[in-house]
This record gives sequence, structure tokens and C-alpha cells, in this order.
Amino acid sequence: MVKRKPTLIESDIHSPSAQLTLKVDADILDFSGHFNHFPLLPGVTQIDWAIFYGVELLHTPPAFKGMEVIKFQEPILPDSIVQLSLSWDEVKHKLSFKYTSMRDAEEVTHSSGKMKLGVPSE
Repeated sequence: MVKRKPTLIESDIHSPSAQLTLKVDADILDFSGHFNHFPLLPGVTQIDWAIFYGVELLHTPPAFKGMEVIKFQEPILPDSIVQLSLSWDEVKHKLSFKYTSMRDAEEVTHSSGKMKLGVPSE
């Protein structure tokens, strides 16, 4: 079995938002080859997880329609514990996400952004 998603430790869902605590397990396939001597969680994986949990937990539309204001600030390393904050704006059809963690009692932002979601086109 190929592991593609993190371990969900805790979730607090109050639609249209959700706060998730995730363990970014070292055996997730996406770490393979990104990079060999210093594995990092790819940005595309972070976006994929935000959409996945948005659809699963907030019932957002599943089709990716574009990104805006995407920032990758600090790498997410294997076996990290991170918080994923999601917020769905039904009017604008935008899913906001933010990955954070704690380091030395300070909150560190790993990445954040907004994605436009909609229904799949024919």
C-alpha cells in the first residue's frame, strides 16, 4: 500500500472552517525523491491535502480552478506535526488554507494561500 495522506491526529470542524492536526509521516510517498538528502513535503502535496480535506470535511466543490496568494515560507519535514486551517468562502468559491506548527513556543507558518474551486467541466 502506498501512503499519500498524513495521519489525522485531531479535527475541529465548524463549517465553513476546519482546524486539523496532522502528523506528516516520513513514509509518505511524496517525500521520495524530493530531495534525497533533505526530504521536504512538496508544495503540490500541501495543496492536494488542502483540497482533499476541504472536499471531505467542508463539502467544497472538488475541481481545482486556480490559485492566488500562494506562499511557501518554511519547509515541512518528515514526521512533523502540523496544523492545517481551512476556510471555505461559498460566495467567492475560494478555499483558504494555512499550514503552521510550533517551534520553541512560537507559531511558524509553513505555507498559506487561496484556491478557487468549482464543479468539474464537461
